[in-house]
Amino acid sequence: MTGTTTADVGEARRLRDAMTDKLLRLERITSPAIEAAFRTVPRHAFARPGTPLEECYHGSVVRNKKDADGVTLSSISAAWLQARMIAQAGIGPGSRVLEIGTTGYNAAVIAEVAGPGGHVVTVDIDPEVCGWAAAALDAAGYAGRVTVVSGDGEHGAPGHGPFDAIIATAGAWDIPPAWLAQLDGCGTLVVPLRMNGVTRSIGFRQRDGHLASASAYTCGFVPMQGAGARPETFFTVPAPGGGHVTLRFEDGAPAAPPLPGDVLASDPAEAWSGLTIADMTAWSDLYLWLAGFAPGFCRLDQAGDPQLAGGGPVMKTGWYPFAIACDGTLSYLTVRDLPDGSGVEFGALAYGHHASDAAAILISHLHAWDARGRDLPQDAFTYWPDGTAPPLPGTLVSVFRKRDGATATISWPPERPASMAERANAGDA
Repeated sequence: MTGTTTADVGEARRLRDAMTDKLLRLERITSPAIEAAFRTVPRHAFARPGTPLEECYHGSVVRNKKDADGVTLSSISAAWLQARMIAQAGIGPGSRVLEIGTTGYNAAVIAEVAGPGGHVVTVDIDPEVCGWAAAALDAAGYAGRVTVVSGDGEHGAPGHGPFDAIIATAGAWDIPPAWLAQLDGCGTLVVPLRMNGVTRSIGFRQRDGHLASASAYTCGFVPMQGAGARPETFFTVPAPGGGHVTLRFEDGAPAAPPLPGDVLASDPAEAWSGLTIADMTAWSDLYLWLAGFAPGFCRLDQAGDPQLAGGGPVMKTGWYPFAIACDGTLSYLTVRDLPDGSGVEFGALAYGHHASDAAAILISHLHAWDARGRDLPQDAFTYWPDGTAPPLPGTLVSVFRKRDGATATISWPPERPASMAERANAGDA
């Protein structure tokens, strides 16, 4: 797709190797075959015309197409996530792979890993995107190893299966039956599954009529379009100093606005948990906990730098985009730096007539997650198609109802014993 000149070839090679070296240092690439594929495939050849080489090989998302409102419709995913998902799928020499959502680049990388005996079918709902991908694949020498299909990925690729692996590169609220029908019985499905607005790239394998996870990683994706789309429900709340916040509900959306229009004009209630997170420590599974157990869970967006009572915007950074909007109150996560600079402490801010109670409820969720969710195993996720039902568990389970009776579940580990320091803090309280 780009108009890269011959003079740029050497620079593209240098940047491609630098990107791959970084992925190796960060342990995002975990096999020689994936490393070789990333060093081989020209990522810039699949970007929109005019995209700077540095942007193509920075390793982050490359946005190829947006709608009139600036919403991304098609993009080359972050390189680290592509490497991880290919590893999740267990692709090897001779693999037959279906990719849902295309730019051409990821399909070419998969083709390299699958080798001359393998084949990739890549499907996209946008005919224009398919045309770009097919042209770029042809120019890069992959026309015989990758088949581009224009169609709704909800239906897979009829007539092309079965597949040893299926990789979805769009956020899926549900798992279509067509994908399972086209997946070989021993194959792996890698899908960015949305669970009440929170997404995980899950590597599923079939087991006794349901899907069980072998791996799961935090990620974010452009949502599925077409028959697999799941519309969100939006409510806008004005801020007293200008701007506004938007509540985005995916599951369990209320029929009417859950907050009064002046809720953000009230002084906030603030509460602190005593729970700390060291720098560079993952804690994103907290949002999965809230998505499964907190009524009123929603995504929180801001526009126009909304200034609220108590000072400052409702979201201090993009890392805390979720909230609880319920019974006329809004509560959301906040943090403060530890005095020694080693990490942060979790807290809650809340607005509304029952703000103190709402902040306390969020703090109780933080403590519950701390006891049960800090070490969520990668095999904690299951998917039960229509006609199957999860057995009554012996542990705590989050349940997400899907289309036509299907269910996704998360099994949380047993409560961990409190440390001596935690017991001492509890005694002080």
